[in-house]
Amino acid sequence: MSKDGIVNPHLLSLLARVRHTNTVVIADRGFPYWPMIETVDISLCDDIPTVINVLEVIIPRYNFGRAFMAEEFKACDKPGKLQELKNLLGQTQLVFEPHEDVFEKRVPNAIGFIRTGDTTQYANIILESA
Repeated sequence: MSKDGIVNPHLLSLLARVRHTNTVVIADRGFPYWPMIETVDISLCDDIPTVINVLEVIIPRYNFGRAFMAEEFKACDKPGKLQELKNLLGQTQLVFEPHEDVFEKRVPNAIGFIRTGDTTQYANIILESA
């Protein structure tokens, strides 16, 4: 039995299959369901866990070269959240793009989707493996 790190077997299985340039979506609770994409739903209730909570566990354990977020997140940003995201991502390049025109078009190419309980608008992030 694992003593630390990720203990959700479905999430571990999904992340183990991420290869070079593959993407994985970490989404808020309201993000639309995509039936063709494997979904790991770890939402429990409002804001448990958040996208940031998931990133805190995933980022130190995996290599990501880029992260994509909706440009609209900046307008909905709660004080300090954007800076917290940037701090968590470290050297991972953060790219902002229009939600409907560009961001959502990346989703069907992801190998998996992690749904959180995050209630922050546009908190969704797509991580691209390095």
